[in-house]
Amino acid sequence: MSDTNARDGVSVTLYRNPKSGHCHRVELMLALLDVPYETIDLDMANGAHKAPEYLRISPLGQVPAIEDNGVTQSDSNAILTYLVERYGDTAVWRGADPLEKAEVQRWLSIAAGEIASGPCTARLVTLFGADLDHEAAKAKAHALFAVMEAHLNGRDWLAAAHPTLADIAGYSYIAHAPEGGVSLSPYPSIRAWLARIESLSGFVGMARSPELA
Repeated sequence: MSDTNARDGVSVTLYRNPKSGHCHRVELMLALLDVPYETIDLDMANGAHKAPEYLRISPLGQVPAIEDNGVTQSDSNAILTYLVERYGDTAVWRGADPLEKAEVQRWLSIAAGEIASGPCTARLVTLFGADLDHEAAKAKAHALFAVMEAHLNGRDWLAAAHPTLADIAGYSYIAHAPEGGVSLSPYPSIRAWLARIESLSGFVGMARSPELA
């Protein structure tokens, strides 16, 4: 259960795998918005995510998913968008003008594309034993990180002069890239960016695997 302060009867239920970066990015957003929530960890090894009652919440049987006072939503980036539209300052989190909005959307696409196929996939291999091409995933991660390192050189955040959905969507799998065998040592600007996110009021981390970090 989150330690966030109650907000007039609002309570979001987050269905998750606690080791999933997709789930963590939603939990981080809930915490930063100070929305009270509870977490339900699904026994995915035994098919809890394919149970009929869960498929009514997440039709594709994926995590994360949320229930919010009768409203259900799945897909982590869709949930992030819903949460800031429902509980946050959209001009801050989604961008204040057309260019910022486009930049946020670009990084959300990167989160679903290059981050998913790079550091996320590399971590799936080492942490969950996924039968995927580990070397290709690590190469994709380093190619992405080289671009991000240059992008973050001289700026604090990905899409605006303040944190946005772009930063929240990108954080989890990049912070945990070493668990997938992808070192962050060559990327000082990325490491400084991660530290800035971790210093935000309300930040909550994702449990690390000490033997892989």
